[in-house]
Amino acid sequence: MNMLELAQQLDLSALTISDDLKSQQITTAYQSDLLSCVMSGGGEKSLWITLINNVNIVAVAKLLDIPVIVITENAVPEESTLERARSEGISIFLTPKGNYQIAGELWASGIKS
Repeated sequence: MNMLELAQQLDLSALTISDDLKSQQITTAYQSDLLSCVMSGGGEKSLWITLINNVNIVAVAKLLDIPVIVITENAVPEESTLERARSEGISIFLTPKGNYQIAGELWASGIKS
């Protein structure tokens, strides 16, 4: 499933969108609010679910080649974080739902860890 279809299905709000979002096939996801856990367990080309909303998420996503971050609980990041995501080609989506709920919905959609 491509990320645009997934975003629509999960009712996610786009904050930044990379140029290749339509072609990004998402097959795995990782959920953590600890950057060190993401660095050791996050997968390349996966979707990252987190409540963290600071600029460090962009650095970790870029390091691991994670193209999409879903920020939960409507934790809107600062504009500087969004600007950095745009410059790095990372898509950031926002949802009012919690980590557990989004992870469950992804699982039900066939996206596994």
